[in-house]
Amino acid sequence: MTEIIPASETERAHAATVAALRNGELAVVPTDTSYALIADAFQPLATRRVFDAKRRTRHLPLPVVVRSPRQAIGLVQGFSEPAERLMASYWPGPVTLVLSAVEGLTWDLGETRGSVMLRMPADEFLTALVHEIGPLVCTGANVAGSAVPRTAAEAAEQLGQAVSVVIDGGPRHEAVSTVVDARQAQAVVLREGAVSVADIAQVATGEVGWGMRPRTAPSGSPDGAESPEESLAAPPAPTQE
Repeated sequence: MTEIIPASETERAHAATVAALRNGELAVVPTDTSYALIADAFQPLATRRVFDAKRRTRHLPLPVVVRSPRQAIGLVQGFSEPAERLMASYWPGPVTLVLSAVEGLTWDLGETRGSVMLRMPADEFLTALVHEIGPLVCTGANVAGSAVPRTAAEAAEQLGQAVSVVIDGGPRHEAVSTVVDARQAQAVVLREGAVSVADIAQVATGEVGWGMRPRTAPSGSPDGAESPEESLAAPPAPTQE
């Protein structure tokens, strides 16, 4: 039976979620963007359960959240200058970077073609989980083709018994992160979300100072987006310059 715990009961919520994740089970938590389905990224059985729970095809790879740029170093082959600039300005925050994954990592994120989608969330509860467990798969808490849930109850209804723990943090908005392919010398926005294409370009090219953000309002979330990731297929293979 799925356990629903108020986020205000911080210690209980944290302990129950950690226990579930360590057992290879799934949990739903509120994040800085929306409600998310999470699992230990380095337990392949758990990440396969994410695909099953969401009824999601493997050609839509699962994104991963980290607690710091330093933690990301062990997961990727290197950072382009645009990637470093975007991390300095938008981590933590709603920008997901597509980077080249280190070979031989013992995870199963789907058909990634050697890439990984990484984000550092601006959410203390989720960051604390990453600190305890390690990198986590983090994707919209919805079944493929359904709307992203705005409440914990909606998430629990969609995902049912596939989830062991649901943390109720109150209503959330249907936000999406902006996804940027930052593997090459020129960053390419794969999906515009909370941060506009124009702002990404200014940061990635160094038009604004290191760690700064352009003084423009963030763009709205695209209409009809299924989840923070589900409008994306597998990231494109790197192109030769």
